[in-house]
Amino acid sequence: MSDSSTARQRRRLNADIAIIGAGSGGLVAASGAAQLGLKVVLFEKGEMGGDCLNYGCVPSKALIAAARAAEAGRDGHKFGVRFAPPEIEWSAVAAHVRGVIEEIAPIDSQERFESLGVTVIRETARFLDRRTIVSNSVEVRARKIVIATGARAFIPPIPGLSDVEHLTNETVFGLPERPRRLLILGAGAIGLELGQAFARLGAEVVIVEAGQMLASADAEARAIVRARLESEGVKLLEGTKVLRAARAEGGVELIVAGAGGEETIAGSHLLVAAGRRPVVEGLDLERAGVAYDAKGVRTDAHLRTTNRRIWAVGDVAGREQFTHAAGFHGGLFVRNALFRVSQGRADSTPLPRVVYTAPELAEVGLSEADARKQFGKRVRAVSAQYDDNDRARTERAAEGFAKLIVGPGGKLLGAAIVGEGAGETIALIQLAIANKLKISALTSPFAPAYPTRAEIAKRAAGQYYAAALFSKTTRLFVAAASRVP
Repeated sequence: MSDSSTARQRRRLNADIAIIGAGSGGLVAASGAAQLGLKVVLFEKGEMGGDCLNYGCVPSKALIAAARAAEAGRDGHKFGVRFAPPEIEWSAVAAHVRGVIEEIAPIDSQERFESLGVTVIRETARFLDRRTIVSNSVEVRARKIVIATGARAFIPPIPGLSDVEHLTNETVFGLPERPRRLLILGAGAIGLELGQAFARLGAEVVIVEAGQMLASADAEARAIVRARLESEGVKLLEGTKVLRAARAEGGVELIVAGAGGEETIAGSHLLVAAGRRPVVEGLDLERAGVAYDAKGVRTDAHLRTTNRRIWAVGDVAGREQFTHAAGFHGGLFVRNALFRVSQGRADSTPLPRVVYTAPELAEVGLSEADARKQFGKRVRAVSAQYDDNDRARTERAAEGFAKLIVGPGGKLLGAAIVGEGAGETIALIQLAIANKLKISALTSPFAPAYPTRAEIAKRAAGQYYAAALFSKTTRLFVAAASRVP
């Protein structure tokens, strides 16, 4: 059938808001607009819920939870409780992962959004012009449009890689059996999280990284994560370039070059976790007058594109590629584009960065290195160790620390926490930074419950004042004051 014939058969709709992509950002924008009484059309060519629900955050954390249970069995002797070596029933692990997705899926389902009044079109969409979107069956003319197409796994141009079977985050959770020896390209968050999880579930794991693992993270923090991974049997090859990939009997092999020269690494499975790239192809953005580059759709601080009618949110917007960032963006769109009373900016709040290994590594705001570039010697880094935290001691999880980055006048600039529950504790620091609080807000009158890991934030903050509080001058003042009748 010709394009002109298809166009004549398309159903024509008018909408207040048209959204391409039903991931976290698109769904937040759609639900907010629909509940405000606007006519919303939502396009999704794949699964509702996008990457996070189906291939990312939810299945990966479900797999990590299963792996943690296995490791808890191995570690029971620390508490005087002994277990036989855990037996991993892979089919049951896979069923657990699927079950978690199925439990959460109704929140993001087509049925739920249709109940909110959203028209959901399960087809590929593209731009026809600056305010019109088309799919196979419909043509939608909208007052405002949101691009929320997300990102997908980047497949690096390694010779031979396209000729061998390889996994990405979109396929790894569907494995019918546990990998015997899993090779992973990339030591970012995805590679490390899944590498540790599969190792705890009984697979041999080798992670190959051309640079450094978690290269942008705090150096002291990532050293602790590295040590734990290696103690659990994960083989980390940093500074190692993959020269080519090839098929091998029973799997795949990588020819790599590192400090020790060239070598061949064989595995039963290969997972590519070498970063993610925004999904912009096939959208015909040129027809809409929307500029984009390799980082994604170009947006201003309010997420507006070069077409004043069109916004971009989430991974495709060329900013942080986190689910919580996408949700934040969706909320910004609702406030900025629909209410017109707030000029909220995408950079208006610090977004936490969490790697869900064991121990977790969480950061927010400026790193110590970046803070020193901006403020030089006016920056102080103060820290507290997990082994001084009583809750951590009771749980035999005392490796790690909390570091606060403090600028001029006691301003909180950032934090890095590595340890059990770091992803939860970092929220406390994020709240303080977002509300422009000084480090004094984390000391008196702040009194977290005892014993909790949150106490480590107060202990670190206390170190900022320790030198002055217990100085010779202060001791002399206290001594003099105590003699007053």
